[in-house]
Amino acid sequence: MALDDLPDWLPGWCLDHLGGEPAAVLFELNQISTVWGLRLAGGADVVVKARADDGRAASCVAAQARLAERGFPCARPLTPVVGVGSLAVHAEQFRPGGEIVHGESPDVAVRYAEVFARLMAELAGVTVTAPLPNPRWVRWDHTDSGLWPAIGFLDERDQSAVPAYVLDTARRARERLLAAGLPCVLGHADFEAQNLRWHRRQLWAVHDWDSLAWQPEAALAGAASGAFARGTGLPTLAPIESSEAFLAAYQNVRGRAFTAVEEQVAWAASLWPAAHNARWEVLHGQPPVCGEALRSQAAERLRRANAC
Repeated sequence: MALDDLPDWLPGWCLDHLGGEPAAVLFELNQISTVWGLRLAGGADVVVKARADDGRAASCVAAQARLAERGFPCARPLTPVVGVGSLAVHAEQFRPGGEIVHGESPDVAVRYAEVFARLMAELAGVTVTAPLPNPRWVRWDHTDSGLWPAIGFLDERDQSAVPAYVLDTARRARERLLAAGLPCVLGHADFEAQNLRWHRRQLWAVHDWDSLAWQPEAALAGAASGAFARGTGLPTLAPIESSEAFLAAYQNVRGRAFTAVEEQVAWAASLWPAAHNARWEVLHGQPPVCGEALRSQAAERLRRANAC
């Protein structure tokens, strides 16, 4: 990407908030946020993130800053969130390098669970305004009229293509989650291998702090236990024995066993992101990677969730 292709507002924003205009573009990524890696005049490398301002960003960045201050391996925010028209924009430290650890075995699950437990323990000491609404793949707590949260670009597609087993799984998992009435905490809701980097056995960085959520601890752990294995490519659902190993290791590191209700909530929460992703695959004509895993695992996960 060339400098001339940057948004008109970005050079001036960098000058005002970072002390220099962009001199080179290192990379650009477009997902929910647009992310630019920039080399500023003067030589500093930074990352600037911009996303639609839905009110979540300030809390997410504030929590990320607290963890960075404590030495947790994540990029340190360089600015608070700044409104630019309809966008929420901030800059953070450029933290390149490291490798993705791939795999979905129980041993890999334990490795990721240990990091998630450490992350959740750190966030337990952070006080910010709840980052609501929650990311759509963990937004089972929505108050919209249908099964799914209202998301225009998904809702406008042909919903009749979504398989009945996906709808049934999502409904049953959601009902179990909502019935539990557990207190909410701050947690990372996109805990996938693609968002972590390692130097051999040493954790180097956890990314995607835009995806913090406000949900029960057991639900966040459950969602992570199902989603952790996604390294590259489409989302997937980890094998049941790996989710089981993840949840056991998480509780061990945290030093507290889940109650029976929390165990059920964790299993229910492992299903909602998978159902969301299975729906996404169908509506976008993608291979049913998550859909097939959900088809084969849903009955057992629902049984463990006590989701009738």
